Amino acid sequence: MISIKRSVVAVSCALIAAGAVASSHREAPNITRHPALDSTDFYAFNSYEEGREGYVTFIANYIPLQDAYGGPNYFAMDPNAQYSIHIDSNGDAVEDLSFVFEFQSMLAAENEGIALPIGAAGEEKMVKVPLKNIGPVSADDQSAANFSEMYSLTMVSGDMQSGERTTLTPSAGDMFTKPLDYIGNKTFTSEAEYARYAESFIYSFSIPGCDDMAKVFVGQRKDPFVVNLGKTFDLVNYVPVEGDSSPGAGDGDGFPGGITQSDDNDDLADKNVTSISVEVPSACVTGDGNGVVGSWTTASLPQARILNPDATFDSPEVNGGAMTQVSRLGSPLVNELVIGIGDKDTFSSAHPSDDGQFADYVTHPALPELLNILFKDAVNTTLGTSIETLAPTNFPRNDLVAAFLTGFPGVNQQATVTASEMLRLNTGIPATPAADQSAFGVAGDDLAGFPNGRRPGDDVVDIALRVVMGRLCYPIPVNGEDTDLGLCTEEDASVGNVPFTDGAPVDASMTDASFPYLKTPIAGSE
Repeated sequence: MISIKRSVVAVSCALIAAGAVASSHREAPNITRHPALDSTDFYAFNSYEEGREGYVTFIANYIPLQDAYGGPNYFAMDPNAQYSIHIDSNGDAVEDLSFVFEFQSMLAAENEGIALPIGAAGEEKMVKVPLKNIGPVSADDQSAANFSEMYSLTMVSGDMQSGERTTLTPSAGDMFTKPLDYIGNKTFTSEAEYARYAESFIYSFSIPGCDDMAKVFVGQRKDPFVVNLGKTFDLVNYVPVEGDSSPGAGDGDGFPGGITQSDDNDDLADKNVTSISVEVPSACVTGDGNGVVGSWTTASLPQARILNPDATFDSPEVNGGAMTQVSRLGSPLVNELVIGIGDKDTFSSAHPSDDGQFADYVTHPALPELLNILFKDAVNTTLGTSIETLAPTNFPRNDLVAAFLTGFPGVNQQATVTASEMLRLNTGIPATPAADQSAFGVAGDDLAGFPNGRRPGDDVVDIALRVVMGRLCYPIPVNGEDTDLGLCTEEDASVGNVPFTDGAPVDASMTDASFPYLKTPIAGSE
């Protein structure tokens, strides 16, 4: 009984966290000191590119809030870090398969950097240039690039510490490499040419024991996450309820003073991220489970880092000791607005199997009460009501436990249920084509979307806001029919049927419909 209770309270953390209204950009004190290791978003979904049925795509985004013009060094990965995507095939909250990425940075001219002859004839000196390129770069000619990144890809079968490690290699060429960031259009000519250049860094590779080839891409992309970030963290400086009769109607017939949908509400509209994308045959990751996999991403550093007082490009520091996890992300929003600030770094370093330690943040979640404090009086004044509390009153929050601990039978419930925070995906549910996807996922009668995995076009902010405020206490559409889940009652959630929103719309049309799915990054210069 104690074990079951711990499982319940631990994994419900995943949904409570999803009620937050920001993604995992700079979500914990320590990770703000390591931006190259800061995971911003994690996606896991059945591939919906035409002709890629039977494949699963995992996308781990890192290095948040990239300004496209952020030269001259732009946004390289940490060459001392390990970036990993973990997959649990049976639900025991322990990785059964991991893909581990390690990066190496190189300068041109045998790692010395390009030098130019400077000075009068006969008195010239060869002087190294300060830029990452000295001329145009393209898919056909990269000789002007002064900087490059390569990476190794290792598959670990079993536990990360003791599992069998296999080095994976590209089917063409001898190494995996990463494109330069989108410096601008004098360097790359045009967006179309940068896209062509970046596509040349998509690699196929084989997985031992797997009949079909997998794909991988690592490189800069447009940040796909959409959120009203600044106003949200300013004590939710807007009325987070739809102000129109329906999103985008423009009639003002929704909640009085409520926010309406506009791209202007997206504070990440001009930001890029660095994306690690892997597409693998689903049969190669499901193991002996029931076809539902849990997944998450981590970034780790060696335990000791000693700065070099005479730093060079090759040796700015000396690193040693055991690899130590400093970043972690599965379901969106968990560490940002759920875990108390004093425990955020602990969560970043924790393994999913240890999530029971965060139970106090789950059984009595703070976010609904914060929204109640901020908005109850205003709601009652506006509507002339006397609602006692906007926060759901069913404790413990069994609706959240069912949604994110046990999953829904036949949707995203794993063969074994273990206390953990992971993004769970049923590989047996066919992907929904991009044109037919609902941004509201399962709640929008689209079983292929969040919280059954997560696609780039899923509006996890609006979905999560509504669920944390009690949406599951009301009937939801299942296969086109309103269904009472029996998890709680309407009386438990006074505003559970209210269309909460941050006013920043997102859908599948805002991303690509083929691997690596995320759009070409924003140019540093037009």
